Amino acid sequence: MSAAPALGWVGVARLGLVQASIGAVVVMTTSTLNRVMVVELALPALIPGVLVALHYLVQLVRPRMGFGSDVGGRSTPWIIGGMATLALGGLLAAVATAWAGTERAYGLALAVLAFVMIGVGVSASGTSLLVLLAKRVVAERRAAAATLVWLMMIVGFAITAGTAGSLLDPYSPERLVAVSAGVSTLALLLTVAALFRLEPRVMQPGAAQQATPIANAAQASGTANAFQVSTKPRFREAFAQVWAEADARRFSVFVFISMLAYSSQDLILEPFAGSVFAMTPGESTRLSGLQHGGVLVGMLLVAAAGSGWLGARARSLRAWAVGGCLASALALCLLVPAGLGGHVLQLKATVFALGVANGAFSIAAISTMMRLAGQGQSGREGVRMGLWGAAQALAFGLGGLVGTGASDLAHWVLATSQTAYSAVFLLEAVLFVVSALLAWRVREPTSTPQPFPKTEAARSGSGLPQPVALEAR
Repeated sequence: MSAAPALGWVGVARLGLVQASIGAVVVMTTSTLNRVMVVELALPALIPGVLVALHYLVQLVRPRMGFGSDVGGRSTPWIIGGMATLALGGLLAAVATAWAGTERAYGLALAVLAFVMIGVGVSASGTSLLVLLAKRVVAERRAAAATLVWLMMIVGFAITAGTAGSLLDPYSPERLVAVSAGVSTLALLLTVAALFRLEPRVMQPGAAQQATPIANAAQASGTANAFQVSTKPRFREAFAQVWAEADARRFSVFVFISMLAYSSQDLILEPFAGSVFAMTPGESTRLSGLQHGGVLVGMLLVAAAGSGWLGARARSLRAWAVGGCLASALALCLLVPAGLGGHVLQLKATVFALGVANGAFSIAAISTMMRLAGQGQSGREGVRMGLWGAAQALAFGLGGLVGTGASDLAHWVLATSQTAYSAVFLLEAVLFVVSALLAWRVREPTSTPQPFPKTEAARSGSGLPQPVALEAR
Protein backbone atom coordinates (compact mmCIF):
# COMPACT_ATOMS: atom_id res chain seq x y z
CA MET A 1 0.00 0.00 0.00
CA SER A 2 1.56 3.29 -1.12
CA ALA A 3 1.79 6.26 1.19
CA ALA A 4 -0.80 8.99 0.77
CA PRO A 5 0.49 12.19 -0.86
CA ALA A 6 1.32 15.14 1.35
CA LEU A 7 -1.34 17.80 1.78
CA GLY A 8 -0.88 21.10 -0.01
CA TRP A 9 -2.09 24.43 1.29
CA VAL A 10 -5.58 23.89 -0.14
CA GLY A 11 -5.85 20.64 1.80
CA VAL A 12 -4.62 22.32 4.97
CA ALA A 13 -7.20 25.08 4.45
CA ARG A 14 -9.93 22.45 4.09
CA LEU A 15 -8.91 20.99 7.44
CA GLY A 16 -8.95 24.53 8.78
CA LEU A 17 -12.61 24.75 7.74
CA VAL A 18 -13.27 21.65 9.83
CA GLN A 19 -11.51 23.21 12.81
CA ALA A 20 -13.57 26.38 12.30
CA SER A 21 -16.74 24.26 12.30
CA ILE A 22 -15.73 22.64 15.57
CA GLY A 23 -15.05 26.07 17.05
CA ALA A 24 -18.39 27.40 15.83
CA VAL A 25 -20.38 24.81 17.78
CA VAL A 26 -18.16 25.05 20.86
CA VAL A 27 -18.38 28.85 21.09
CA MET A 28 -22.17 28.65 21.04
CA THR A 29 -22.19 26.27 24.00
CA THR A 30 -19.41 27.75 26.12
CA SER A 31 -20.14 31.43 25.51
CA THR A 32 -23.68 32.14 24.31
CA LEU A 33 -25.45 29.52 26.42
CA ASN A 34 -23.34 30.56 29.41
CA ARG A 35 -24.67 34.11 29.09
CA VAL A 36 -28.29 32.99 28.64
CA MET A 37 -28.16 30.77 31.73
CA VAL A 38 -26.72 33.51 33.94
CA VAL A 39 -28.64 36.55 32.62
CA GLU A 40 -31.95 35.44 31.11
CA LEU A 41 -32.51 32.43 33.38
CA ALA A 42 -30.88 33.99 36.49
CA LEU A 43 -29.04 30.75 37.26
CA PRO A 44 -25.93 30.77 39.47
CA ALA A 45 -22.76 31.25 37.40
CA LEU A 46 -21.47 28.03 38.95
CA ILE A 47 -23.90 25.95 36.86
CA PRO A 48 -22.56 26.84 33.39
CA GLY A 49 -19.07 26.76 34.89
CA VAL A 50 -19.59 23.16 36.01
CA LEU A 51 -21.03 22.21 32.61
CA VAL A 52 -18.03 23.67 30.76
CA ALA A 53 -15.67 21.88 33.18
CA LEU A 54 -17.61 18.67 32.52
CA HIS A 55 -17.02 18.89 28.78
CA TYR A 56 -13.27 19.28 29.48
CA LEU A 57 -13.31 16.33 31.90
CA VAL A 58 -14.97 14.10 29.30
CA GLN A 59 -12.08 14.84 26.94
CA LEU A 60 -9.91 12.49 28.94
CA VAL A 61 -11.25 9.90 26.45
CA ARG A 62 -9.12 11.48 23.70
CA PRO A 63 -6.45 8.71 23.76
CA ARG A 64 -9.18 6.11 23.17
CA MET A 65 -10.56 8.14 20.26
CA GLY A 66 -7.10 8.44 18.76
CA PHE A 67 -6.61 4.70 19.14
CA GLY A 68 -9.74 4.09 17.10
CA SER A 69 -8.32 6.25 14.33
CA ASP A 70 -5.04 4.27 14.46
CA VAL A 71 -6.70 0.87 14.25
CA GLY A 72 -9.15 1.91 11.55
CA GLY A 73 -6.38 3.35 9.39
CA ARG A 74 -8.39 6.48 8.52
CA SER A 75 -9.20 9.69 10.40
CA THR A 76 -12.14 10.88 8.28
CA PRO A 77 -14.84 8.60 9.79
CA TRP A 78 -13.81 9.67 13.30
CA ILE A 79 -13.82 13.35 12.38
CA ILE A 80 -17.28 13.18 10.79
CA GLY A 81 -18.67 10.95 13.55
CA GLY A 82 -17.25 13.25 16.21
CA MET A 83 -18.62 16.31 14.43
CA ALA A 84 -22.07 14.72 14.23
CA THR A 85 -21.96 13.99 17.96
CA LEU A 86 -20.76 17.52 18.69
CA ALA A 87 -23.46 19.09 16.49
CA LEU A 88 -26.20 17.05 18.16
CA GLY A 89 -24.78 17.88 21.59
CA GLY A 90 -24.75 21.58 20.74
CA LEU A 91 -28.39 21.45 19.64
CA LEU A 92 -29.42 19.51 22.75
CA ALA A 93 -27.58 22.04 24.93
CA ALA A 94 -29.71 24.84 23.42
CA VAL A 95 -32.88 22.79 23.90
CA ALA A 96 -31.86 22.10 27.50
CA THR A 97 -31.24 25.80 28.15
CA ALA A 98 -34.62 26.75 26.73
CA TRP A 99 -36.31 23.93 28.69
CA ALA A 100 -34.63 25.03 31.91
CA GLY A 101 -36.65 28.25 31.68
CA THR A 102 -39.85 26.33 32.48
CA GLU A 103 -38.69 22.96 33.86
CA ARG A 104 -35.38 23.66 35.58
CA ALA A 105 -34.58 20.15 36.80
CA TYR A 106 -35.34 18.45 33.48
CA GLY A 107 -33.55 21.12 31.52
CA LEU A 108 -30.37 20.89 33.57
CA ALA A 109 -30.43 17.08 33.42
CA LEU A 110 -30.57 17.28 29.62
CA ALA A 111 -27.77 19.87 29.71
CA VAL A 112 -25.50 17.40 31.50
CA LEU A 113 -26.10 14.83 28.75
CA ALA A 114 -25.56 17.47 26.07
CA PHE A 115 -22.23 18.64 27.47
CA VAL A 116 -21.03 15.05 27.78
CA MET A 117 -21.83 14.62 24.08
CA ILE A 118 -19.99 17.87 23.32
CA GLY A 119 -16.90 16.59 25.11
CA VAL A 120 -17.03 13.25 23.28
CA GLY A 121 -17.57 14.97 19.92
CA VAL A 122 -14.69 17.40 20.40
CA SER A 123 -12.45 14.51 21.49
CA ALA A 124 -13.19 12.36 18.44
CA SER A 125 -13.15 15.09 15.80
CA GLY A 126 -10.38 17.29 17.22
CA THR A 127 -7.95 14.46 17.95
CA SER A 128 -8.43 12.75 14.57
CA LEU A 129 -8.07 16.10 12.79
CA LEU A 130 -4.66 16.66 14.38
CA VAL A 131 -3.65 13.09 13.54
CA LEU A 132 -4.52 13.69 9.90
CA LEU A 133 -2.50 16.91 9.89
CA ALA A 134 0.46 15.18 11.52
CA LYS A 135 0.43 12.35 8.99
CA ARG A 136 -0.18 14.32 5.81
CA VAL A 137 1.74 17.60 6.23
CA VAL A 138 5.50 17.65 5.57
CA ALA A 139 7.70 18.65 8.50
CA GLU A 140 8.79 22.05 7.20
CA ARG A 141 5.16 23.15 6.72
CA ARG A 142 3.72 22.01 10.02
CA ALA A 143 4.26 25.22 11.99
CA ALA A 144 2.60 27.27 9.24
CA ALA A 145 -0.14 24.64 8.83
CA ALA A 146 -0.89 24.66 12.56
CA THR A 147 -1.05 28.46 12.51
CA LEU A 148 -3.43 28.47 9.54
CA VAL A 149 -5.73 25.90 11.12
CA TRP A 150 -5.83 27.73 14.46
CA LEU A 151 -6.41 31.09 12.79
CA MET A 152 -9.35 29.63 10.92
CA MET A 153 -10.70 28.32 14.22
CA ILE A 154 -10.48 31.84 15.65
CA VAL A 155 -12.26 33.14 12.55
CA GLY A 156 -14.96 30.54 13.18
CA PHE A 157 -15.29 31.83 16.73
CA ALA A 158 -15.61 35.43 15.56
CA ILE A 159 -18.06 34.81 12.71
CA THR A 160 -20.30 32.57 14.79
CA ALA A 161 -20.33 34.90 17.78
CA GLY A 162 -21.13 37.94 15.63
CA THR A 163 -23.74 36.29 13.40
CA ALA A 164 -25.46 34.31 16.14
CA GLY A 165 -25.46 37.36 18.39
CA SER A 166 -27.35 39.41 15.82
CA LEU A 167 -29.80 36.59 15.06
CA LEU A 168 -30.59 36.06 18.75
CA ASP A 169 -32.01 39.59 19.16
CA PRO A 170 -34.71 39.89 20.36
CA TYR A 171 -34.11 36.86 22.58
CA SER A 172 -36.60 34.04 22.89
CA PRO A 173 -36.10 30.35 23.75
CA GLU A 174 -37.43 29.34 20.33
CA ARG A 175 -34.98 31.65 18.58
CA LEU A 176 -32.09 30.24 20.65
CA VAL A 177 -32.93 26.68 19.57
CA ALA A 178 -33.37 27.72 15.93
CA VAL A 179 -30.03 29.56 15.78
CA SER A 180 -28.20 26.67 17.49
CA ALA A 181 -29.79 24.19 15.08
CA GLY A 182 -28.62 26.30 12.15
CA VAL A 183 -25.06 26.56 13.46
CA SER A 184 -24.85 22.82 14.16
CA THR A 185 -26.29 21.86 10.77
CA LEU A 186 -24.01 24.19 8.81
CA ALA A 187 -20.96 23.05 10.79
CA LEU A 188 -21.70 19.38 10.05
CA LEU A 189 -22.35 20.00 6.34
CA LEU A 190 -19.19 22.10 6.00
CA THR A 191 -17.17 19.36 7.68
CA VAL A 192 -18.47 16.66 5.33
CA ALA A 193 -17.86 18.86 2.27
CA ALA A 194 -14.33 19.84 3.39
CA LEU A 195 -13.31 16.20 3.97
CA PHE A 196 -14.76 14.86 0.72
CA ARG A 197 -12.04 12.72 -0.91
CA LEU A 198 -9.36 14.45 1.14
CA GLU A 199 -8.11 11.21 2.70
CA PRO A 200 -7.66 8.16 0.44
CA ARG A 201 -9.33 4.91 1.36
CA VAL A 202 -7.18 2.03 2.58
CA MET A 203 -7.84 -1.57 1.61
CA GLN A 204 -6.64 -3.05 4.89
CA PRO A 205 -7.52 -0.78 7.81
CA GLY A 206 -5.04 -1.02 10.61
CA ALA A 207 -2.80 -3.44 8.72
CA ALA A 208 0.30 -1.49 9.55
CA GLN A 209 -0.56 -1.62 13.22
CA GLN A 210 -1.39 -5.32 13.28
CA ALA A 211 1.55 -6.80 11.38
CA THR A 212 4.62 -7.91 13.28
CA PRO A 213 8.16 -8.09 11.92
CA ILE A 214 8.11 -11.90 12.02
CA ALA A 215 4.83 -11.94 10.10
CA ASN A 216 6.22 -9.59 7.46
CA ALA A 217 9.29 -11.80 7.08
CA ALA A 218 7.11 -14.87 6.79
CA GLN A 219 5.00 -13.23 4.12
CA ALA A 220 8.13 -12.32 2.16
CA SER A 221 9.34 -15.92 2.32
CA GLY A 222 6.01 -17.33 1.14
CA THR A 223 4.96 -18.83 4.49
CA ALA A 224 2.57 -16.11 5.59
CA ASN A 225 -0.25 -18.53 6.40
CA ALA A 226 1.68 -20.06 9.25
CA PHE A 227 2.52 -16.79 10.91
CA GLN A 228 -0.08 -14.24 9.78
CA VAL A 229 -1.72 -12.23 12.57
CA SER A 230 -5.04 -10.43 12.19
CA THR A 231 -5.96 -9.73 15.79
CA LYS A 232 -6.17 -6.04 16.64
CA PRO A 233 -4.17 -4.62 19.54
CA ARG A 234 -6.08 -3.67 22.65
CA PHE A 235 -6.24 -0.07 23.79
CA ARG A 236 -4.56 -0.75 27.13
CA GLU A 237 -1.59 -2.32 25.37
CA ALA A 238 -1.33 0.56 22.89
CA PHE A 239 -1.55 3.15 25.65
CA ALA A 240 1.10 1.32 27.67
CA GLN A 241 3.40 1.31 24.65
CA VAL A 242 3.02 5.08 24.20
CA TRP A 243 3.39 5.84 27.92
CA ALA A 244 6.61 3.83 27.94
CA GLU A 245 8.14 6.39 25.56
CA ALA A 246 10.10 8.96 27.55
CA ASP A 247 9.45 11.83 25.12
CA ALA A 248 5.72 11.16 25.06
CA ARG A 249 5.57 11.28 28.87
CA ARG A 250 7.70 14.42 29.13
CA PHE A 251 5.71 16.19 26.46
CA SER A 252 2.44 15.27 28.20
CA VAL A 253 3.64 16.89 31.42
CA PHE A 254 4.89 19.92 29.47
CA VAL A 255 1.52 20.37 27.76
CA PHE A 256 -0.33 20.13 31.07
CA ILE A 257 1.87 22.58 33.01
CA SER A 258 2.20 25.14 30.20
CA MET A 259 -1.50 25.11 29.34
CA LEU A 260 -2.39 25.35 33.03
CA ALA A 261 -0.29 28.52 33.26
CA TYR A 262 -1.73 29.80 29.97
CA SER A 263 -5.39 29.25 30.88
CA SER A 264 -5.16 30.40 34.51
CA GLN A 265 -4.26 33.95 33.45
CA ASP A 266 -7.37 34.44 31.29
CA LEU A 267 -9.92 34.95 34.05
CA ILE A 268 -7.85 37.34 36.19
CA LEU A 269 -6.28 39.73 33.66
CA GLU A 270 -9.41 41.84 33.12
CA PRO A 271 -10.34 41.93 36.84
CA PHE A 272 -6.73 42.98 37.52
CA ALA A 273 -7.04 45.86 35.03
CA GLY A 274 -10.35 46.94 36.55
CA SER A 275 -9.31 46.72 40.19
CA VAL A 276 -5.78 48.13 39.99
CA PHE A 277 -6.00 50.50 37.01
CA ALA A 278 -9.70 51.42 37.36
CA MET A 279 -10.38 50.45 33.75
CA THR A 280 -13.98 50.36 32.58
CA PRO A 281 -15.40 47.08 31.19
CA GLY A 282 -14.91 48.42 27.67
CA GLU A 283 -11.30 49.37 28.36
CA SER A 284 -10.45 46.02 29.94
CA THR A 285 -12.09 44.22 27.01
CA ARG A 286 -9.91 46.21 24.60
CA LEU A 287 -6.91 45.25 26.73
CA SER A 288 -7.85 41.60 26.29
CA GLY A 289 -8.14 42.24 22.55
CA LEU A 290 -4.62 43.69 22.61
CA GLN A 291 -3.36 40.50 24.20
CA HIS A 292 -5.06 38.38 21.53
CA GLY A 293 -3.46 40.57 18.88
CA GLY A 294 -0.10 39.74 20.43
CA VAL A 295 -0.98 36.03 20.33
CA LEU A 296 -1.59 36.35 16.60
CA VAL A 297 1.81 38.04 16.10
CA GLY A 298 3.54 35.27 18.07
CA MET A 299 1.81 32.58 16.01
CA LEU A 300 2.84 34.21 12.74
CA LEU A 301 6.45 34.53 13.94
CA VAL A 302 6.70 30.80 14.64
CA ALA A 303 4.95 29.97 11.36
CA ALA A 304 7.49 32.09 9.48
CA ALA A 305 10.39 30.54 11.40
CA GLY A 306 9.15 26.99 10.87
CA SER A 307 8.86 27.60 7.14
CA GLY A 308 12.46 28.85 6.95
CA TRP A 309 11.59 32.47 6.20
CA LEU A 310 13.64 33.71 9.17
CA GLY A 311 16.70 31.59 8.40
CA ALA A 312 17.73 28.02 9.15
CA ARG A 313 18.82 28.80 12.73
CA ALA A 314 15.33 30.01 13.65
CA ARG A 315 13.57 26.75 12.72
CA SER A 316 14.04 24.95 16.03
CA LEU A 317 10.57 24.39 17.49
CA ARG A 318 12.07 23.40 20.83
CA ALA A 319 13.84 26.76 21.03
CA TRP A 320 10.61 28.61 20.28
CA ALA A 321 8.71 26.57 22.88
CA VAL A 322 11.38 27.18 25.54
CA GLY A 323 11.80 30.83 24.60
CA GLY A 324 8.05 31.42 24.50
CA CYS A 325 7.59 29.97 27.98
CA LEU A 326 10.49 32.00 29.41
CA ALA A 327 9.23 35.17 27.71
CA SER A 328 5.75 34.52 29.14
CA ALA A 329 7.27 34.18 32.60
CA LEU A 330 9.19 37.43 32.15
CA ALA A 331 6.07 39.30 30.98
CA LEU A 332 4.11 38.05 33.99
CA CYS A 333 6.92 39.23 36.27
CA LEU A 334 6.79 42.65 34.58
CA LEU A 335 3.08 42.87 35.44
CA VAL A 336 4.12 43.04 39.11
CA PRO A 337 5.81 46.48 38.97
CA ALA A 338 3.09 47.62 36.56
CA GLY A 339 0.45 46.79 39.16
CA LEU A 340 2.41 48.33 42.02
CA GLY A 341 2.56 51.79 40.47
CA GLY A 342 3.16 51.59 36.75
CA HIS A 343 1.53 53.57 33.97
CA VAL A 344 -1.31 52.29 31.79
CA LEU A 345 0.99 52.34 28.75
CA GLN A 346 3.39 50.05 30.62
CA LEU A 347 0.51 47.70 31.34
CA LYS A 348 -0.58 47.65 27.69
CA ALA A 349 2.94 47.03 26.41
CA THR A 350 3.45 44.20 28.89
CA VAL A 351 0.11 42.57 28.07
CA PHE A 352 0.91 42.73 24.33
CA ALA A 353 4.33 41.15 24.97
CA LEU A 354 2.64 38.45 27.05
CA GLY A 355 0.34 37.71 24.11
CA VAL A 356 3.27 37.44 21.68
CA ALA A 357 5.07 35.03 24.02
CA ASN A 358 1.89 32.97 24.54
CA GLY A 359 1.28 32.72 20.81
CA ALA A 360 4.87 31.70 20.10
CA PHE A 361 5.04 28.90 22.65
CA SER A 362 1.54 27.58 21.89
CA ILE A 363 2.09 27.21 18.12
CA ALA A 364 5.58 25.78 18.75
CA ALA A 365 4.00 23.25 21.11
CA ILE A 366 1.28 22.31 18.61
CA SER A 367 3.83 21.94 15.79
CA THR A 368 6.08 19.84 18.02
CA MET A 369 3.04 17.74 18.89
CA MET A 370 2.41 17.08 15.21
CA ARG A 371 6.05 16.05 14.66
CA LEU A 372 6.33 13.89 17.78
CA ALA A 373 3.10 12.06 16.92
CA GLY A 374 5.01 10.02 14.33
CA GLN A 375 7.99 9.25 16.58
CA GLY A 376 8.46 6.05 18.53
CA GLN A 377 6.49 2.93 17.66
CA SER A 378 4.65 3.28 14.35
CA GLY A 379 0.87 3.15 14.18
CA ARG A 380 0.33 4.99 17.48
CA GLU A 381 -0.10 8.56 16.22
CA GLY A 382 -3.70 8.78 17.41
CA VAL A 383 -2.94 7.52 20.91
CA ARG A 384 -0.09 10.03 21.32
CA MET A 385 -2.18 12.91 20.01
CA GLY A 386 -5.05 11.86 22.24
CA LEU A 387 -2.78 11.70 25.29
CA TRP A 388 -1.55 15.24 24.70
CA GLY A 389 -5.04 16.48 23.90
CA ALA A 390 -6.32 15.02 27.16
CA ALA A 391 -3.51 16.76 29.07
CA GLN A 392 -4.45 20.06 27.44
CA ALA A 393 -8.17 19.61 28.15
CA LEU A 394 -7.48 18.78 31.80
CA ALA A 395 -5.27 21.86 32.10
CA PHE A 396 -7.92 24.11 30.57
CA GLY A 397 -10.57 22.64 32.84
CA LEU A 398 -8.44 23.34 35.91
CA GLY A 399 -6.93 26.62 34.69
CA GLY A 400 -9.92 28.81 35.47
CA LEU A 401 -10.32 27.25 38.90
CA VAL A 402 -6.61 27.62 39.70
CA GLY A 403 -6.40 31.24 38.53
CA THR A 404 -9.54 32.48 40.23
CA GLY A 405 -8.99 30.35 43.34
CA ALA A 406 -5.42 31.63 43.75
CA SER A 407 -6.67 35.18 43.26
CA ASP A 408 -9.35 34.80 45.94
CA LEU A 409 -6.85 33.23 48.36
CA ALA A 410 -4.28 35.96 47.73
CA HIS A 411 -6.89 38.68 48.34
CA TRP A 412 -7.86 37.00 51.61
CA VAL A 413 -4.26 36.66 52.85
CA LEU A 414 -2.66 39.84 51.50
CA ALA A 415 -3.59 43.43 52.26
CA THR A 416 -4.16 45.02 48.85
CA SER A 417 -5.33 44.02 45.38
CA GLN A 418 -1.95 45.02 43.93
CA THR A 419 0.00 42.59 46.08
CA ALA A 420 -2.62 39.85 45.68
CA TYR A 421 -2.55 39.95 41.88
CA SER A 422 1.25 40.23 41.93
CA ALA A 423 1.46 37.00 43.92
CA VAL A 424 -0.76 35.20 41.41
CA PHE A 425 1.26 36.47 38.44
CA LEU A 426 4.49 35.30 40.08
CA LEU A 427 2.96 31.85 40.65
CA GLU A 428 2.00 31.63 36.97
CA ALA A 429 5.51 32.77 36.02
CA VAL A 430 6.96 29.88 38.02
CA LEU A 431 4.70 27.46 36.10
CA PHE A 432 6.03 28.85 32.81
CA VAL A 433 9.65 28.44 33.96
CA VAL A 434 8.93 24.81 34.86
CA SER A 435 7.32 24.40 31.43
CA ALA A 436 10.45 25.77 29.75
CA LEU A 437 12.61 23.23 31.59
CA LEU A 438 10.28 20.41 30.52
CA ALA A 439 10.28 21.62 26.90
CA TRP A 440 14.09 21.66 26.89
CA ARG A 441 14.18 18.00 27.92
CA VAL A 442 12.02 16.95 24.95
CA ARG A 443 14.25 15.95 22.06
CA GLU A 444 13.93 17.60 18.65
CA PRO A 445 11.71 15.32 16.53
CA THR A 446 13.33 13.20 13.83
CA SER A 447 11.76 11.97 10.63
CA THR A 448 12.05 8.20 11.04
CA PRO A 449 9.47 6.36 13.17
CA GLN A 450 10.62 3.30 15.03
CA PRO A 451 9.21 -0.10 14.01
CA PHE A 452 7.28 -2.37 16.28
CA PRO A 453 9.49 -4.03 18.90
CA LYS A 454 9.74 -7.78 18.67
CA THR A 455 7.67 -9.25 21.47
CA GLU A 456 8.21 -12.67 22.94
CA ALA A 457 5.19 -13.84 20.97
CA ALA A 458 6.75 -12.70 17.70
CA ARG A 459 10.07 -14.37 18.53
CA SER A 460 8.36 -17.61 19.43
CA GLY A 461 6.19 -17.54 16.31
CA SER A 462 2.90 -17.66 18.22
CA GLY A 463 1.71 -14.39 16.66
CA LEU A 464 -0.23 -13.37 19.78
CA PRO A 465 0.38 -9.74 20.90
CA GLN A 466 1.64 -9.36 24.45
CA PRO A 467 1.20 -6.38 26.78
CA VAL A 468 4.19 -4.04 26.93
CA ALA A 469 5.27 -3.22 30.46
CA LEU A 470 5.88 0.36 31.46
CA GLU A 471 9.59 1.20 31.59
CA ALA A 472 10.97 3.33 34.39
CA ARG A 473 12.96 6.07 32.70
